[in-house]
Amino acid sequence: MGWWDSLWSSSSGDDPLRKLDPKLREFLERESPVKYSAAQQQQDPAKEEKRASAAKAEAAEGQPERPVVPRESQFQDGRYAHLWKTYRPLAEIEAETKSEHEKLMDVLEAYKERKNQIGKAALENCALEQLDWRQCMMNPSFSERMTMCREQVKKFERCYMMQTRLLKALGYLSTYDRSPDVEEDIQLHADTLYQRMLSQEAEIAAAKKEGRPIPKFPPLLPRASVAADQQKQQPQEEELTQEQRSILKERLKKVAEEDQAAEEEAYRAELRAKAEVASRVQELWKKQEQERQERKERGEETLWDKLSGTFRGGDGKR
Repeated sequence: MGWWDSLWSSSSGDDPLRKLDPKLREFLERESPVKYSAAQQQQDPAKEEKRASAAKAEAAEGQPERPVVPRESQFQDGRYAHLWKTYRPLAEIEAETKSEHEKLMDVLEAYKERKNQIGKAALENCALEQLDWRQCMMNPSFSERMTMCREQVKKFERCYMMQTRLLKALGYLSTYDRSPDVEEDIQLHADTLYQRMLSQEAEIAAAKKEGRPIPKFPPLLPRASVAADQQKQQPQEEELTQEQRSILKERLKKVAEEDQAAEEEAYRAELRAKAEVASRVQELWKKQEQERQERKERGEETLWDKLSGTFRGGDGKR
C-alpha cells in the first residue's frame, strides 16, 4: 500500500506523489492535463536565483527607457509623455516676457520679502515657546498672573531673536533662485543650533551651581562654515568699512555677551545679501545697456533708448 512505502521512503529526495494511494496516483497521471515529473521538484536553487537576478536586471535596464515627464505631471510613470514634450513652466514663460524694469523690481521685492520670510521661519521654529506663552495667558497660575507671564514672554522673545540671527547667519533666502529644499534644511539647522545653545547654557549653569569648572564649547557658528558659499567670499567679508565697523559695534553693545557672535554673523550675512542684490542689479543694468547697443546698431533705437543714453553720460554708467 501507499502508506507502507511512505514509512521507508525519504521525504527530502523522493517524489511527493509516492505518498498517495497507487490507484489515486494512476488516476491523476491519466486525467491531469499537465504531466508531472519528479525532476521538476529537483530544480537547482542557484538557477532560480540567477533567473530572479536576471529579471531584476532586465527591469532595471528597462527603467531608463521610460519617457521622462516633468514633475508637474500627475503620472510620473511616463504616461502622456507625448503631451508634455512642448511643456514649459509658467515661471519660465513669464520670465521671458517680463521687461527689464519688471525683472529689476522682482529682485528688489524678493529682497524686501526676505525679512518677512525670515520672521515667519523664526516663528515656526519657536512654536513651542509660543504655545507655552499662550497656555500661560489662557490658564495662568497665581505667580504667572502676578508677573503677566514674564518668563514665558522672555523665553519666546529670546528664541525669536536668536532664530532670526541664526537664519540670517546661515544664509536663509540669501540667494534669489535657491531650491526650497535647501532653504528648509537651513531652517532646520538653525533650530538645531538653537537647541544646542540652550543645552550648553544649561550645562554652564549647572557647573556654576555645583562649583565645577565652566565647560568650554566650540563656537556655535564657525566662521568657515556659516554659509555654503562663504569660503569664496571670505576675503571680502573681513574687510569691513569704517562705517560698517561702527554700525556693528553699536549693534553689539545692545546684545548680551553670549549672543554677540550670532549677532555679528547675522550682520555680516545682511551685508552679503545686500552685495548679492547689488550684483544682480548691476547685471540687469549691463544687460539693458547691451540690448540698447544692439538695437542702436540695427537702427532700431527707440526714444527711451536715446533719453536713457543721454542721462547715463559718456561712460555708459548709471
